[in-house]
Amino acid sequence: MTGLLLRDVALPAGRCDVAVRDGRVTAIGVGLEAGGAEVIDGHGAALLPGLHDHHLHLHATAADATSVRCGPPHVRTPDDLARALDAAPGDGWVRGVGYVETVAGLLDAATLDLLHARRPVRLQHRSGAMWVLNSAAATLAALDSADHPGVERDDAGRPTGRVWRADAWLRERLPATGPPPLDAVGADLTRLGITGITDATPDLAPDSLAALIDAHVSGVLPQRVHLLGVPLGGDPENRPATVTTGPYKIVLADSELPDFETLSGTVRRAHARGRPVAVHCVSREALLLFLAVLDEAGALPGDRIEHGALVPPESIGELRGRGLCVVTQPGFLAHRGDDYLERVDTRDLPDLYRCRSLLDGGVPVALSSDAPYGPLDPWAVIAAAANRRAPTGDVVGPQERITAAEALDRYLSPLDDPGGGPRRVKVSAPADLVLLDRSLTDALAEPTVEVVRCTVIRGEIRYRR
Repeated sequence: MTGLLLRDVALPAGRCDVAVRDGRVTAIGVGLEAGGAEVIDGHGAALLPGLHDHHLHLHATAADATSVRCGPPHVRTPDDLARALDAAPGDGWVRGVGYVETVAGLLDAATLDLLHARRPVRLQHRSGAMWVLNSAAATLAALDSADHPGVERDDAGRPTGRVWRADAWLRERLPATGPPPLDAVGADLTRLGITGITDATPDLAPDSLAALIDAHVSGVLPQRVHLLGVPLGGDPENRPATVTTGPYKIVLADSELPDFETLSGTVRRAHARGRPVAVHCVSREALLLFLAVLDEAGALPGDRIEHGALVPPESIGELRGRGLCVVTQPGFLAHRGDDYLERVDTRDLPDLYRCRSLLDGGVPVALSSDAPYGPLDPWAVIAAAANRRAPTGDVVGPQERITAAEALDRYLSPLDDPGGGPRRVKVSAPADLVLLDRSLTDALAEPTVEVVRCTVIRGEIRYRR
């Protein structure tokens, strides 16, 4: 059989049939002939364009699946953490993820040794900004002689075991295993109804970049891929049209913000090559620094803010005036909102992961997961944007709620125009589609991945239940 006919599906204009051939929608109407196409009866359920996750980290998500959970809800006390590390399979390095200080404080090599000293351990903070190595790991990684600025040292110049924003550097000092396979990640994304992703990993190493493209070409990662971490001047050759280069990712690390001139120079170099910038801003200080740099260096269409975790109200007009999009993650509220309520200054809570005020202020907003640091499930993120409910049941910033329909539209914007108008199912559009098992109204009343019945990518059924 050739082609696909989705019969009796619901689009905004009403119930109809949608024909697909050669990776595109070829006809929309009532009573379309199937010919030799495979027929799927939608029974009047909604048909949507495939969802786009506008900020995640593919290889980190794959590695996360085989790592030791080191934070809530799995681990809450030092004893819990020690047991989890002791139970890690194998006899080599232990990779822990999701750590937060509420478990056992701000760890360093010495305190981590008290929990597990037998094997080398590297444990990642749940923000993704820091790794903590125990003494065995610090020795194998040669932290004592390292000159990387992210290697933290005490007053005597000895490494503490904490390594900040140095993932690629640290990876070079680990046993050579290569980037993790993306089969499971590709399957999970497809099951969730995601047909396009933006990998936001900065400064992708050549092997990581090649592995991402290979996974896509082989089909294990069928989603369209937009890359923020392609080095300036390093656009990959012989890539398929479904792998694109996006804005240049810049991380403004709160542990060590760059000086004004350094950041301005980086922005200018990216703009000179015709690439907008995607700037990681999770603090007020980082956001204000970037806005000040744009005053001096100028903005380029497509410049964007990643996270926008704290946006003061007086900055909303500045974001709009510079044409900046904010790619944010309200899923963090459902994931760790209880921690925010306990640890974030009450004066800052209204500024946390804004949605409503940004949209009302004319600022384009796109939603995303930041997986593996936030929940990958877009339906959970949509629910979080609508209810902003923490695990405790408390609501974080109720004035920033948006409707589930508005949140869904933030997942339907194009990869190269996050926050732009939502894509629609129409003739000649790419056949990246999600068939639900119910009406859109019912699906948005209680967003859950259970609404996804079938996912089509470039005209091929990649998931069905």
